[in-house]
Amino acid sequence: MKTEFEIIQPDFGSSFRLLHHQVTADTFKWHYHYHPEYEIVCVFEGAGRRHVGNHLSNYNDGDLVLIGSNLPHSGFGYGSVGTHEEVVIQFTEDFLGDGFLLRPEMGAIKKLFEVSKRGICFDKKVQAQVVVKLKNLLQITPFERLIELLNILHFLANSTEYQLLNAADIRYNFSLKDQERLRKVYVFVEENFSKDIDIQHVASICNLTVPAFCNYFKKNLNQTFTDFVNEYRINQACKMLLEGQEIVDICFRSGFNNISYFGRVFRQIKNASPSEFRRKFGK
Repeated sequence: MKTEFEIIQPDFGSSFRLLHHQVTADTFKWHYHYHPEYEIVCVFEGAGRRHVGNHLSNYNDGDLVLIGSNLPHSGFGYGSVGTHEEVVIQFTEDFLGDGFLLRPEMGAIKKLFEVSKRGICFDKKVQAQVVVKLKNLLQITPFERLIELLNILHFLANSTEYQLLNAADIRYNFSLKDQERLRKVYVFVEENFSKDIDIQHVASICNLTVPAFCNYFKKNLNQTFTDFVNEYRINQACKMLLEGQEIVDICFRSGFNNISYFGRVFRQIKNASPSEFRRKFGK
């Protein structure tokens, strides 16, 4: 199984990323991946499969897991039954600044982060209380979300009803240099995906030759740079489709210069044509 490195950006105007997925189980591919950010996954209800580190098991009536930094895992929607709804929160250890965890008030949360390197699955009573907090998180302002996230972490840090999913620390040791290098690449793609992208320029951002950059990118992300850019462009195209834009316009606005190639790449990634995707998921 390939283990992909995932680059994560905080939400605009926020110090962390908040995702709310409400999809059918067969909508997206759920890759086995890892990233430096900690991750809270809360499945509201239903059954599915959790794969965290070397731990593989099924859950019923929802799930609540805290995944440590660089601990490989797959999406919890894989193998789920019916509609899958979850909230995911992703944040770095220093999302509130250097020395955040050294504050005396953060002692319990610091210990929680240390334990999470093995993956923590909380029991149903804890999950039921956190579901309420997370649903509230979706309705409030970014500042209120920050305060509520601290409250959630404090609540989890003082919970004793949980199980560890792995017997040992099996995190990836992904260097800060590599994280920063790949972050620069991601930011460049994010800002320039609608234009022609010169791989020579991207390689120079990383201070590498083009062949060295291609090998480096493939080795670390288990996909070519071209595949990475195409995947990013298709995800942007999906947003435009659901906004009701014309497919021909979307093709060019998402960085493709050939409508047939756009359709072919779209189907490869989403297992549907752009029009089929819109019919299935559009309002």
